[in-house]
Amino acid sequence: MRNLSTIALLLVLICCNGFSNRDLVNYSMPLDGLMDSLNSEPGKIYLHVDKSDFVLSVMVDTMIIKQYPVVLGGNPVDDKLRQGDLCTPEGEFLVKAKYPHKSWDKFIWIDYPNEVSWEKYRKAKEEGLVSENEKIGGEIGIHGVPKGTDEIIDLGMNWTLGCISLKNKDINDFYPIISNGTVVIIQK
Repeated sequence: MRNLSTIALLLVLICCNGFSNRDLVNYSMPLDGLMDSLNSEPGKIYLHVDKSDFVLSVMVDTMIIKQYPVVLGGNPVDDKLRQGDLCTPEGEFLVKAKYPHKSWDKFIWIDYPNEVSWEKYRKAKEEGLVSENEKIGGEIGIHGVPKGTDEIIDLGMNWTLGCISLKNKDINDFYPIISNGTVVIIQK
């Protein structure tokens, strides 16, 4: 008979979006070397998050420079409409700030809610999808994981309240080239 922890691990592997067999563009190569070889200026890069594939891509124009596996909010499918829905917002956002974080290593704060987010929220309220007393939420960003828990990403466990999370080594790889105003596009 299998022990309880083995059974729990098997259930997690069955239920989650594990990344063990993913082919990610240039994942094993350091981003700074890739940027140097392209003679690309950091101001021309943007981030693209594909919620369906659980991938964050560093992009220049239409070219993917590098990709990283990510996990999302507890409801990774729907667009964020309100605080507490566990959804990761969709749309085009800008980096508002970035800073070291005591729990998640680094935090890249995006400008959710922006004007488009507010429009979606107001429409959802009008349609009765969001109650009158529910707030839109905020403080959404891209961040690492608690120290020593990279397996959260490897197993594809969507654990955040709506943020995008990746391994600490991965966020540290692209953190230096991100600045306030960097575009972040999040799509299904």
